[in-house]
Amino acid sequence: MLGNGEGLCWTGQPSGRFARTGQPGFEGMPVAFGSVTYLDDILAAHRASAATDSRSFDQLLTSAAAEPPTRGFTQALVDDRDGSVAIISEIKRRSPSKGDLNPDLDPAVLAARYADGGAACLSVLTDERFFGGSGADLAAAKTACELPILRKDFTVAANDIVDARIMGADAVLLIVAALHDEELAELHALAIELGLDALVETHDEAEVERALAVGANLIGVNQRDLVTFEVDTARAVRVASAIPAGVVSVAESGITGPADLPPLVDAGFDAVLVGESLVRSGDPRAAVDALRGAQR
Repeated sequence: MLGNGEGLCWTGQPSGRFARTGQPGFEGMPVAFGSVTYLDDILAAHRASAATDSRSFDQLLTSAAAEPPTRGFTQALVDDRDGSVAIISEIKRRSPSKGDLNPDLDPAVLAARYADGGAACLSVLTDERFFGGSGADLAAAKTACELPILRKDFTVAANDIVDARIMGADAVLLIVAALHDEELAELHALAIELGLDALVETHDEAEVERALAVGANLIGVNQRDLVTFEVDTARAVRVASAIPAGVVSVAESGITGPADLPPLVDAGFDAVLVGESLVRSGDPRAAVDALRGAQR
């Protein structure tokens, strides 16, 4: 395996889904999604883009090989377990359900303030159409601090993984509910091969099983229902017992302040990913510092 990206050469052979363009074939969304939802629209847009992406997968790999070593996203979370839950602070301009959150934010300034407040890692939205993010936001955050960065996007294709490496991400998001088992396995393997960590996002025990089946060592539980976009603040606690010891666990969404952390800490989560409350905070440094004060 290519630890931190030196001499990149994917040893796995793309299947039929990744043939020619390096993009997966999309036979339709998992049946659980039902009628058209926010997620339907988002995934349809990303899959349509992937289907028309004719860039050479091999040439992208060559570009990725020139990138410096990654910063170690998962390891940063592990190293930050010093009696308080690790904080992944998010840079997010807007969302489909809430609209504008902080559309004019400066990602470099926000990244620096998060770092000053004690964040262990950053998450940066790069979806432009639905969340107002971009690769430029990630690049700006990268230059402003030394924290590892998750590319927060809807990963549906091999080129998405390599793009993340090229734009300077240290980790990628893989949403179990958005991928078939073969896609999940191949995209996870490619991320690891390129030196990226993969945050494999789940919503229930069955999805945790699917994440473990591909060898995930970093599993998130998103408390936001991706069909309705409503938040269930008890979801992470319910699902936590399905994540085995030795797997780094992250609770996502629905965290509005320090008072929300004790149940998550008691359930054994190693980290929390916090976005909306931080980007709307008048003092993001102090907001992160307050979250850091929630002890295990």
